[in-house]
Amino acid sequence: MSPPRRPAVRRLAVPRAAVRRTVACAVVAAAFVAGSLLLGRVRVESTSMEPTLRAGDHLLVDERAYWRGTPRRGDLVVFDHGGSRLVKRVAAVAGDTVGIEDGVLTVDGRPVTEPAIDRRTLDGLYYGPAHVPPGTVFVLGDNRRHSVDSRQFGPVPVGEVTGRVLLRWWPSPGAP
Repeated sequence: MSPPRRPAVRRLAVPRAAVRRTVACAVVAAAFVAGSLLLGRVRVESTSMEPTLRAGDHLLVDERAYWRGTPRRGDLVVFDHGGSRLVKRVAAVAGDTVGIEDGVLTVDGRPVTEPAIDRRTLDGLYYGPAHVPPGTVFVLGDNRRHSVDSRQFGPVPVGEVTGRVLLRWWPSPGAP
């Protein structure tokens, strides 16, 4: 006598995007629960990083990103300034010479490609050149005409950088 037949197992068709969203939400939830991971949350308060980040966006920040290293050009960083936590992009690091020539960011005299920047909105914008001292980074908002950044308050000491932006989790999840 043969063993009884098992009924066929049906697989559920789950879209990959739904699985990725579920996994991402689980990771974010676990990060908030496990404070020992040293992940923080920051809410964007201004339009200085548009179009990359918008006012009201909530960000997940790696607060241990620079314990052993320093920020690199292009990193989105969080730092304390004047009693507020600001989010800006690192435009230049220690030893660089930074400037803006007719809206084009230059580092050490070479133009920098910035995909998030609409250069048409920056026509006629000039700054520098300025040297970035040791132990500091030069930060800029992506919305250059409406950003208070290193052009006004100078380079930021690396010790004041509290983290690197990992992702935007609200209102629309995604990489910054």
